[in-house]
Amino acid sequence: MLDVCLLGSGGMMPLPYRWLTALMTRYNGSSLLIDCGEGTQIAIKEKGWSFKPINVICFTHFHGDHISGLPGLLLTMGNAERTEPLTLIGPKGLERVVTALRVIAPELPFPIHFIELTKAEEELSIGGYRIKAFRVNHNVTCYGYSLEIDRAGKFQLERALELGIPKNFWNRLQKGETVEADGKVYTPDMVMGAPRKGIKLVYCTDTRPTASIAANAVGADLFICEGMYGEKDKQAKAVANKHMTFYEAARLAKEADVKEMWLTHYSPSLTRPEEYMNEVRRIFPRAVAGKDRKSIELDFEDEEK
Repeated sequence: MLDVCLLGSGGMMPLPYRWLTALMTRYNGSSLLIDCGEGTQIAIKEKGWSFKPINVICFTHFHGDHISGLPGLLLTMGNAERTEPLTLIGPKGLERVVTALRVIAPELPFPIHFIELTKAEEELSIGGYRIKAFRVNHNVTCYGYSLEIDRAGKFQLERALELGIPKNFWNRLQKGETVEADGKVYTPDMVMGAPRKGIKLVYCTDTRPTASIAANAVGADLFICEGMYGEKDKQAKAVANKHMTFYEAARLAKEADVKEMWLTHYSPSLTRPEEYMNEVRRIFPRAVAGKDRKSIELDFEDEEK
């Protein structure tokens, strides 16, 4: 099961009822953040989640509303006596930017590992996730992220018995290990069925619509996408500033055939996003106006409640 919380849904500046951009997920005892705008610490406290298990922070890009909350968060994590390493992922220049921000957070009791993205698409495995970063189209280098939790096939008991594989090897084979014993080699594919559908979450913001977004969002259980503007007369402004409207996000969700889409990263002038949702749902019926602390539990298909 993957816990997902949209901590902040605002863009550009925080409002009394809306914090800046941040998404938090929890899986298998570890937490991950995407972006860390001003107010992220407060949003985490309001949600009732903990700072300490955060092991990975992914940054879409380096505009202030996406990273300005980081120094304070690092200090809080340090004050909680954290000693485990923290991994930061983001566009090229990440270490330089974070080092500059750490002028006000110079001493931390834990190391920081940096992974800088340089290609149009990059994939890595960390914390139980298969993370894919894909470049989008903003006025600075910017990435979207897909988080996938893969799931192995079912253990084939009859097959294991038929092949005479000793029972004490079964658990290791289920974990993906190859076992050698008594001159024989036992591999996981001998007893495991085809991989089952996992969980897929896709997040992108601060971009014009791109083919990379639709391609990487295909089949997502949840697609969280920027909707900077709901007003129809803001289309030209969206193009000029390289942002998206609600309707463009809905068309991407429809093209990718996602299970559900949440809009986020609203303009400060957009005070009531729900007012535009009827028209958005004519394009993509499973669209939702995201809001701060909106949460969901994503389960594997045959474990749904």
